[in-house]
Formats: sequence, C-alpha cells, structure tokens
Amino acid sequence: MGKDFWKKEKVKKYLTYDDVNIVPKYSKLKSREDVKLNTRFTKNTELTIPIVASPMDTVTEVDMAKEMLEWGGVGVIHRFMSIEKQAHMIKSLHYEWDRYFDISKNMGGDVEERTIDKEWDEWYESVKHWNSPPTKSDWKDLKDRFYWADGMIKDEEIWKKRPLCAAVGVTGDYLERARELVWNGCNVILIDVAHGHHKLVGEAIEEIKKDISNIEVVAGSVATGDGAEFLCEKGADALRVGIGNGSLCETRIRTGVGLPSVTALLDVCSVADGYNVPVIADGGIRNVGDVCKGLGCGADTIMVGSLLSGTKESPGTIEKKGQWPNEQLHKKYRGSASRDSKGNDKNVEGNHKVIPYKGKVKRILHDIRDGIRSSCSYVGASNLEEYRSLVEFVEVTRAGQVEAQPHLLT
Repeated sequence: MGKDFWKKEKVKKYLTYDDVNIVPKYSKLKSREDVKLNTRFTKNTELTIPIVASPMDTVTEVDMAKEMLEWGGVGVIHRFMSIEKQAHMIKSLHYEWDRYFDISKNMGGDVEERTIDKEWDEWYESVKHWNSPPTKSDWKDLKDRFYWADGMIKDEEIWKKRPLCAAVGVTGDYLERARELVWNGCNVILIDVAHGHHKLVGEAIEEIKKDISNIEVVAGSVATGDGAEFLCEKGADALRVGIGNGSLCETRIRTGVGLPSVTALLDVCSVADGYNVPVIADGGIRNVGDVCKGLGCGADTIMVGSLLSGTKESPGTIEKKGQWPNEQLHKKYRGSASRDSKGNDKNVEGNHKVIPYKGKVKRILHDIRDGIRSSCSYVGASNLEEYRSLVEFVEVTRAGQVEAQPHLLT
C-alpha cells in the first residue's frame, strides 16, 4: 500500500432510520385527513399513496397487486416464475382494472369504493345492463356492498397513468420476458437485481428501451450518488435505493457490503433530483415511522416487503401450528436471495422464516396511510412535496432510541 492510501478518508459516518428523529414544527392543518399523499412512482406514472409492494415471491402476485392498485399504490409482480405465468398475471390485473373503471364511469360519479371478494361479481352482474344513472336505492345497495378506500384512483387521467409493474432480471430471457409483459398490459418494468451500479444493469436499461417503445424502467438497487448518476445517465425512470438492509437480507453479513438507509437515501436523492427521476426507498422499513423517515429523506415512494408479508393477499398457503386451544396460523416469508428461493447451487444472501398470519392487508395499509398523514401534520405539511421540504432530522443517542420505544416503569 502506498502512503496516499492512509491519507484517504476510509470511514465515513452513515446513519440509518433508528439514528434519527423528525423535528416537530408549527402546523395549521385542521385535520390529518386534509393531507394529500399523491406522488410519482416513475417519471410518468402517479400514485395516490406512496407505497410499493416488493417483488418478492412471498409478497406480490395478483391479489396483492390488485389490492395495492385499489388503494392507489402499486405492487410489483415478482419474476420467480415462468414468462407465461407472469404475463398472465399482468393480463388478468389489466382486465380487472379496465372492468372496474368502466363500471365506475357508468355510475355517473366519483366512485371511490371497491368490492369485497365475491360480491364484486354479484354486483357487476346486477349493473352491467344499466342504461341510465343509478337510483337512490341502487346507491344504497352499492354502499352496503362497498367500503370506502380514500386512496382509490377515481380520476380518469390518473387512472390512465396507473402503473402495472412487473420485475425482470438482466441475464437470460429478460428481454423476451419484458416484451411479453408489455404485450399483456405492463407499462413499467422493474429491473430486480441486488447491485444496480453494474454494467449489465445499464445495458439492460438501454436494450429494453431500445426494443420496446414508451416503456418506463425502474432500476437499482443503488446506495450512492455515483450509482444514481450511472442509472440516470442510462435512462432509468425511477431508482430503487437500498443494499443489504432488507429484513431477511444477509448481504452485509456474508459480504460486508451495504450502506445505512438514511444517508444512502440523502446521497441518491440529491443526484436523482437533478435528473427529475423519482426515488424508491427499499429495505430497512420495520414500522410506519421508518416509512415517514424515508419520505422525509426525499424518497417519492417506499417499497415494503415484511410489513405486507403474511397477509391474506400475499402468496402462499396458511399453515397451522400447534394444537387446539393454542393453535396458531402462519405463512412463509423469504428473501429473494434465500436458499429456499434460489436453490442450493446458487450464491445465497438471504434467509427465510415462518411468520404469524396477519389477516387482510387493508388493515396494514390503513395504518401506513394514517401514520404518514400524522407525520405530515406534525411538521405542518399538507402534501408530500411540502413534507420533503419541511422535514428536519436530529441524530439521537442510544438512550434516545430506547426512549422512543414503548416503555412502562414498574
């Protein structure tokens, strides 16, 4: 090693979500319900809630993607299946939403509701032959069958920009897979690899955009400004940020590589903003407070996996453990790079586990949405753009981290 080696700054201080808190500020909002959560997913697609369901095979398939769209978010269909099966999922999702929006327009108003399970088809059969606006009794029947979901996409222009997103890799049949997905209604392709600052990722962005017109590409994952600049220059329409910080990720344990989330986001967002490219914070999200901190760092959306896993809408079967009366319900959750997912002959940087069954995902989405709105009200922001500009962080000590947790003196 030369003398200059030791003159370089070898260790930089990086912070993660637990290391910081948001400073409260003056607010004049009458209610947190007044906060609007509209944001961009890519350059040309919009969401009404800043949540993205992760492209993991135990998190997002059709049921989760449909639920996310109904709430105004997006679910990314994972790539760990055949091309035909993945394309079929996109096609069925596209069909369901075309049918839904046609019905909404025929109702003659801003229908924000959605049906529950089988009642959708029953109600659809009863109204599909209508030739006139609904009566008061029709509306009462509708409200009895539907529940309000105020993140619902109800504006036609926003609906046209809704993202139908699916994941591909960067080797093998990725281009064929992308073509088939787009043919079946996909309008956003997410390049799903662990290390986005890579020659193959740059080439994949260029090949997909060259081969398929009017397609948007989400690329990552990156954790530095240099990585962000590389992907933006290659034509990425959104950046996925986070390396080694997933709930079941073992990258840092097995390779020593990765950067804490807060500083990584700040570095990437400072570069992406100059290219007008939205940022997706991915990994390290353990609670709704972390979602808010990620948005405060400048992220346009937050990608979540563990928070949505184990729900009714996540893929997998419900398993019973134990015997009555102590019987418990569980579902499997695994990382995309786990041995359980990749097999024994592949490089493994993830884990898997069985987690308690959580029920319907709408309860979790309610909590996330309400938590973001509350955080906005604490800093006086009426929308996410104001929130990003108003948020200030303070670094907290270990004692401050302990104080932040629920505690009871006995």
